[in-house]
Amino acid sequence: MNLTSLVRPHFIKRIDAITYTTLNARGTQSSQLGMLLKNGRKTLVGERLGFTGISGYDDYRSHVPVSGYVDIRPLVERMIAGEKDILWPGMTRRFAQSSGTSDGKSKYIPVTADSLRRNHYQGGSDVVSTYLHLYPDSRMFDGKGFILGGSFANELTLPAGVKVGDLSANLIDAINPLVNLVRVPSKRIALMEDWRQKLPALVKASIHSDITNISGVPSWFLTVLKEVIAAAGASTIHDVWPHLEVFFHGGISFKPYREQYAHITDPARMRYIETYNASEGFFAVQSAIEDPALLLLLDIGIFYEFIPLDETDDKFPRALSAWEVKEGETYAMIITSCNGLWRYALGDTVTVTSVHPLKIIISGRTKHYINTFGEELMVYNADAAIAATCRELNCAIANYTAAPVYAGDKSRGRHEWLIEFSREPDDMEAFADALDRNLCSENSDYQAKRAGNLFLDRLSIVKGRPGVFDTWLASTGKLGGQRKIPRLSNDRRIMDPLLQLNNIG
Repeated sequence: MNLTSLVRPHFIKRIDAITYTTLNARGTQSSQLGMLLKNGRKTLVGERLGFTGISGYDDYRSHVPVSGYVDIRPLVERMIAGEKDILWPGMTRRFAQSSGTSDGKSKYIPVTADSLRRNHYQGGSDVVSTYLHLYPDSRMFDGKGFILGGSFANELTLPAGVKVGDLSANLIDAINPLVNLVRVPSKRIALMEDWRQKLPALVKASIHSDITNISGVPSWFLTVLKEVIAAAGASTIHDVWPHLEVFFHGGISFKPYREQYAHITDPARMRYIETYNASEGFFAVQSAIEDPALLLLLDIGIFYEFIPLDETDDKFPRALSAWEVKEGETYAMIITSCNGLWRYALGDTVTVTSVHPLKIIISGRTKHYINTFGEELMVYNADAAIAATCRELNCAIANYTAAPVYAGDKSRGRHEWLIEFSREPDDMEAFADALDRNLCSENSDYQAKRAGNLFLDRLSIVKGRPGVFDTWLASTGKLGGQRKIPRLSNDRRIMDPLLQLNNIG
């Protein structure tokens, strides 16, 4: 009997609970909110906002304002300094460092013991349960998992015992030691900060292992897999790891990378499961093979709310609960969580594809979009158009970002795309034409603005030199781990520095 068959019943028994809770959103989510408020009553925030007097969701959304990181930054800094009972009961010693806010500073999201137990690790376990349910023939535990993580920040001013770093670094550092028996690399290698040393160490640690599953961000893992293939003198990763069967991925859209993974894997043997796992919490998992929508996990320490996109800047918007949303609508998602985030605006937008059970697709960011000319271009539009264009012209990208070029006295506005290709198209102008056409197909507002070249000119492409995006990330202190390039910007504060770096090269 193989090891997977022995542990499979433990994971499969969770499926009934997931099914029940997702089909009973109101009861499940009301219970989660009650638990969270009970825990928060004796915190500083709970006393300020009167949690003791809140008896249900209607009370909650009318008394507690929606907040962003700027609103809670002073409280988080007090937590880092060692104060207890601020956002969540007790003292918090771990913080997930995330991308900067509009003021250019990093975010430090509390990672409480409750959030690790109730949410992050439970969410990871639910992913495995879902996968084993979808694929009864899996033998993923007969080999090892390759988990690609980040590192801790080198913060000399942190109090003793406080750890700040990527969420993945915190998860790897705090994980049950028994898990290390079925994963690579070692904790020492996994938490290395310098990727110039870390990448060859990752290759050495994994190349001779029997890897059956990999977990991480597509863009970073692509680089690692290519290095493993090259070191082994192989053609595909399955030549190195013949039992590799699944990639659990998240963090960024997989669409722009799907073709590149098809080139370095055996597509007949490779499976892909998308997850929605952020510094702020573990939210959802792909629960059907042919349906890319993600099942929202409703009983793992998070209460969800959904805001109409035209009210994302309001403190008391017309928020909807998980049992009030409508199919086909796009919302900004906010959470209340056992890491002490109360009605916290994630900055993510999601489109509801099903309400019973509640399924979503990640459609973009409230701040990462282009709507300079009324085109309302979202990240998921751009990802889909890029993927279609690459298929059409047999090319592949490593990274991209786009920003508006504003209209001049004698010119209309347009979008400018900086693209680093891993396989260039034969004709860059043909690529621009195809991308423009595919954007029109993906977004009716963009198509309307492009009609007859009356309001918006065809987009333009700037070819990125190899490594330009990594250079930019390094210049901002965000290279490594699982940091991401902002795909779309409504201004040129990211694009212009990137173009300067591109020209230097």
